[in-house]
Amino acid sequence: MTTKSKKVLISGAGVAGLALAHWLDRGGFNVTVVERAPAVRHGGYAVDFRGEALDVLDRMDLLERIRALDTEMGEAAMVDAEGRQYATLPAAVFAGDLEVPKADLTRLLHAAARDSAEYLFGDSISGVEQDADGVNVAFESGLSRRFDLLIGADGLHSRVRSLTFGPEERFVRPLGICTAIFSLPNHLGLHHTGQLYVSPGKAANMFAGDSAGRARAALHLAVEDLEYDRDDTDAQRRLIAERFDGEGWEIPRLLTEMRAAEDFWFDTNAQVIMDTWSDGRVVLLGDAGYCAAPTSGRGTSQALIGAYVLAGELARPDSDHTTAFTAYETTMRPFVTEHQAVGREGAERFFLPAPSQEVLDMLAANAPENTRTEAVRLPDYAPR
Repeated sequence: MTTKSKKVLISGAGVAGLALAHWLDRGGFNVTVVERAPAVRHGGYAVDFRGEALDVLDRMDLLERIRALDTEMGEAAMVDAEGRQYATLPAAVFAGDLEVPKADLTRLLHAAARDSAEYLFGDSISGVEQDADGVNVAFESGLSRRFDLLIGADGLHSRVRSLTFGPEERFVRPLGICTAIFSLPNHLGLHHTGQLYVSPGKAANMFAGDSAGRARAALHLAVEDLEYDRDDTDAQRRLIAERFDGEGWEIPRLLTEMRAAEDFWFDTNAQVIMDTWSDGRVVLLGDAGYCAAPTSGRGTSQALIGAYVLAGELARPDSDHTTAFTAYETTMRPFVTEHQAVGREGAERFFLPAPSQEVLDMLAANAPENTRTEAVRLPDYAPR
């Protein structure tokens, strides 16, 4: 069977799924992408790229277009309840080698992969049955189709993972933080910078690239054993509003804007820990299989690199899917293990009292979050 005759279903049209669709198309596969949302999602905060992820973007011929969208984030002010600045957070502490709004990244990735696959928006997988020769997939719309391979790139709460490997609680490890993110008018006039406010068990920040445009805010809470309905955004907004009630700085304005925000996003910070990322003809990619948590700052890089490696291994002329999945995991596992350690460390210190300026300057000089990482040696699967 040639790669062109192999039918691959990707669940999820996020960074991982779109990047994989691009690479599988270049490898000659017949690709379908199913996405629960009615269109490519354009919400989210800014995302960072580090190390080999920049090389992957270059091989996708996207690096220069991504660089043109760099937020060029500079220092951020740490402020107290009255809005007075008491420390400066250097950009090297919180930004990667390159940072862009996630909406811009997904737009470019979708443009690169738009003609590479069949897209089924507004639908999701409801059942999976596999045998030695393929995977039968049932969709919530009532559609049923057969594929040679199924790839779960559907995030922290992966439907493919739950249907194939077991319930979410077996693999998802919360890190004690929940976060709400939304956009709002840039009423502080921020220009390639931000402000951060911290109180016991709570943190809030607001960043903006262009002072004439919109800003993005994030509200973080320390939580234990949080149970919530992922589809009930009103309850999520109430939780944030109740916990932040009475806080200073810009919190009252942020809560007002949050209630009206159309791009409101809420979730727990968690990691996915699994002994293996594949089962027969099903394999997981990105957050679905090995989420490192937002506190790692590595999720986007992992997704891009993982998509490149997985597609490259599947396209090898002398490789079947079993061999490809093993090689993919062997290449990615040390990289992921290191990133997850960074994510856990970041969560542990997330709500610590604000460090002194001397400590912040030392962190920027050493940039441990940016430099301490397990390198991935990227095979040259495809022409540059």
